[in-house]
Amino acid sequence: MRGAAFHWGVAALVALFLAAPSLVVLGASLTAGNIVQFPPDGLSLRWYERVLAARDLRAAFGRSLWVATVCTLLAVPAGTLAAVAMARWRFRHAAAIQLYLLLPFTVPLIGSGIGLMLLFGELRLLGSVWPVGVACCVINLPFMTWAVAASVNGLDPELERAAANCGAGPVQCFLLVVLPAVAPGIVAGALLMFILALNEFLVSLLLVDARTVTLPVQIYNSIRSIITPDLAAVSTVYVLVAAAAILLLDRLVGLDIFLKAK
Repeated sequence: MRGAAFHWGVAALVALFLAAPSLVVLGASLTAGNIVQFPPDGLSLRWYERVLAARDLRAAFGRSLWVATVCTLLAVPAGTLAAVAMARWRFRHAAAIQLYLLLPFTVPLIGSGIGLMLLFGELRLLGSVWPVGVACCVINLPFMTWAVAASVNGLDPELERAAANCGAGPVQCFLLVVLPAVAPGIVAGALLMFILALNEFLVSLLLVDARTVTLPVQIYNSIRSIITPDLAAVSTVYVLVAAAAILLLDRLVGLDIFLKAK
């Protein structure tokens, strides 16, 4: 009993330590004062009202949603097809291709960002919002591939053989057998890609200009001068969006899908 109590106590302390930054930001966003402080100087929702009324923050949040949407729309087919191909087909240089798909994790993020900035600059696309979504897809695609691969590895090959014996062609087999079976991994990967793109800062900083800033860049530009409670309110909204996405992920497919992929 003592050992169990000790383990639960350690787990509670770790959970509190991990949640502490979010709790501090939440408390600071509810302050009635004019400066960021914790514990808050009274309680008020006026900073959330100010965020809702701020046109620049709303516009930046809309751009971040567009970036996340573009990233997800590109990552779902690319990551799904790559995961299915790597798990089901045997071909030459498969190991080299797997290593190539992991390159975004081997290259420092600042290096990837500068490379993408030079590429989009040559294509005269800097300043547009959708290239940021493409960049987020490129650097985070392994997450999508891993999530789908977890479902593909759990798929019984006999189902595909049975469909083929019943006369289904390769396309029919993929659409009617493989795709529904790996749908939990696709949903998990899509939600994860959406969250990562929504929160992406460094690559966005390198690819946008003053007219097309995303919300993380907008927050960064604001805190360079002064940190006000409305920025804590924006950060709290970000935390709530991420928490809602995780709860949705758990409700739809279960968090074990992503954890197995890791």
